[in-house]
Amino acid sequence: MMDQQAFEELFGSFSHTKIGVVGDIMLDTYWWGAVDRISPEAPVPIVSLQRKETRVGGAANVALNLRALGAPTTLFAVIGKDAEGNELKALLKAEGIDTKCIHESETRVTTNKLRVMGRNQQMMRLDHEHTHDISELETEKLLANFYAYVDAEKPSLIILEDYNKGVLTEKVITKVIAYCNSKGIPTSVDPKHKNFLAYKGCTIFKPNLKEVKEGLKIEIPSVNKASLTHVHETLQSHLQHQISFITLSEHGVYFGDVNGHKLIPTHIRNIADVSGAGDTVIAVASLTYASTKNMELAAELANIAGGLVCELVGTAPIDKESLMNEVRQLLVK
Repeated sequence: MMDQQAFEELFGSFSHTKIGVVGDIMLDTYWWGAVDRISPEAPVPIVSLQRKETRVGGAANVALNLRALGAPTTLFAVIGKDAEGNELKALLKAEGIDTKCIHESETRVTTNKLRVMGRNQQMMRLDHEHTHDISELETEKLLANFYAYVDAEKPSLIILEDYNKGVLTEKVITKVIAYCNSKGIPTSVDPKHKNFLAYKGCTIFKPNLKEVKEGLKIEIPSVNKASLTHVHETLQSHLQHQISFITLSEHGVYFGDVNGHKLIPTHIRNIADVSGAGDTVIAVASLTYASTKNMELAAELANIAGGLVCELVGTAPIDKESLMNEVRQLLVK
């Protein structure tokens, strides 16, 4: 719990807490329509297209959540030199996100996930992407931009957002974390399976339960504080990181560090869509931690924020006013 003054100071601090986001960015395209019959050509529904919509996804959605809370945000990524890339950058710029450090590649395409939606349900998804590792030249360009940004802007925290699309190679991961550690800048990681145990020395490691099971090749028969503390200790033996922050879907979130361990239950919600909830959780937890260095408070806020965005259809950022209202009701004494 926190008092009213601490609550106001926390949300006020977000607007001058600089965050850098390194990772895979993508375009989320939605085709919305009505479905009222089956095709005579094949046993599939006919979607009568009514509107099209594009949103930012992946690490770009993490950046969007940070900006929604007021944080100055810079993205480091590699996209294609194509129409989708131009649209993605335009969407980011419109939200006030710094895109100068996004590198446009001649040899890659911009990841685009096209979802066909009917009756508020996803009927089909088409993915256009390259997932091989970025080249040595692209790596050096990205790292040079990153080093220059850190030296000039002195950010409060760096998020590494991995979607297995090739930007976060072992070299990029190692160099980014080492540089941040040398400058005393905390790092927050949202991992995926391929490089799960490559994030050695990071500050906050935030997998979900499925990623933990796959990454450590273990079973977790029951979700409780004892079993998750064992997971935290196992992760630490591999990563030598400071904080484990594990999202548990309907069970809430868990965090463990040198100060203790806590399992925070979820708040009851009307779940519409879990798309992008992990992006919101890492953004809110990282921003709160960067502002306060209080991981328990960061986990509490992120748990609330993740539930709120699950009430929305499609990938959408957190609404600051909604989050403030929920936090005021649940955490302010």
